[in-house]
Amino acid sequence: MPILVMKFGGTSVADLDRIANAAEKVKREVERGYDVIVIVSAMAGRTNELVNWVEKTSPFYDAREYDAVVSSGENVTAGLMSLRLQEMGISARSWQGWQVPINTTSAHGAARFMSIPRENLDAKFAEGFKVAVIAGFQGLSHEGRITTLGRGGSDTTAVAFAAAFKAERCDIYTDVDGIYTTDPRISSKARKLDRIAFEEMLELASLGAKVLQTRSVELAMRYKVPLRVLSSFEETNENSGTLVCDEDQIMESKVVSGVAYSRDEAKMTLVTVEDRPGIASAIFGPLADAGVNVDMIVQNISERQAEHSVKVTDMTFSCPINQVARARKAMEDARDAGLIQFDELVADEDVAKISVVGIGMRSHAGVAAQMFKALAAENINIKVIATSEIKISVLIDRKYLELAVQALHDAFELDKA
Repeated sequence: MPILVMKFGGTSVADLDRIANAAEKVKREVERGYDVIVIVSAMAGRTNELVNWVEKTSPFYDAREYDAVVSSGENVTAGLMSLRLQEMGISARSWQGWQVPINTTSAHGAARFMSIPRENLDAKFAEGFKVAVIAGFQGLSHEGRITTLGRGGSDTTAVAFAAAFKAERCDIYTDVDGIYTTDPRISSKARKLDRIAFEEMLELASLGAKVLQTRSVELAMRYKVPLRVLSSFEETNENSGTLVCDEDQIMESKVVSGVAYSRDEAKMTLVTVEDRPGIASAIFGPLADAGVNVDMIVQNISERQAEHSVKVTDMTFSCPINQVARARKAMEDARDAGLIQFDELVADEDVAKISVVGIGMRSHAGVAAQMFKALAAENINIKVIATSEIKISVLIDRKYLELAVQALHDAFELDKA
């Protein structure tokens, strides 16, 4: 029998009625002739509740016990889903991560997949079981301890199973009906895409689009797993949702496929750093060691050059706003250790990142000019620019975020098919 993987997020299994609704969708796929692997998240809000309990019990908690507690939400959902399917006459069995087993690294709270042996599930399918309900977000370390994969890990679990079992497709059921050209809450002209390339989806996910977890898209791209994003709350058919697939499965792409944004950005500038070989390593090495997620980087000639006897530069980078204190400490520690010298560290925590993404940029010139012209027409100043083969990102004042998204969506005519 062909295998289909279906993943249901927290809002899709938030209560017993929604679990019943999800089970009906699973039943339909069984009736179409599939053996189905269902990946479930914890009920909406449950993981936050469990995390809160851990933090109140032990502020400096043991990560192994943290994983033991927070993984329990998915176990409950898996059992309830399996029971519901059985009540509907579908032969189903629930599986926790250690029962499969889902083998992972030992990085508690941020584990990565090592392997998913097929033998146990294949044996159950051979016995006549039609559905295996798997608790997402969790696995088993080589020490025999439960691990978790980090927030959004159930998406990654679903893709990993689709790859391991060579599934026909991996359907991600969520509270939206597909991938949009931008956030519909900001632009009423946002349009649902029928298809989007893996690379575009990976960029959009990493730049702030929250429909799919970044690691799940990376895994799908690596193993060529077709992903379909669709709504749990609407009637669906083979044409529903958005298919995330290889570029060659898309007849013709627009130059720009979407506009992404991130509100929670900060711009940090090291003023008058000595301009010498190795200075970038001396700055970004300590930042990496401190776990600061640096994104955009710009180096400029310092305005204070005349005050210094050696050649100096200003180094600007962006990072998540919740990592500003960590970045500041890393730079001050590096200065105290004699690795770098700088006059001051200026942090601007009132910025946002806006990005346009599209595989069509590879073969079309003028995208940057069009983007900058659209922002200039709205009198929006650009603070930092970063580019890749299929994206252009800028930092702007946060107060202009929604205006910028709407202006770029209009400029690239993303409301038109």
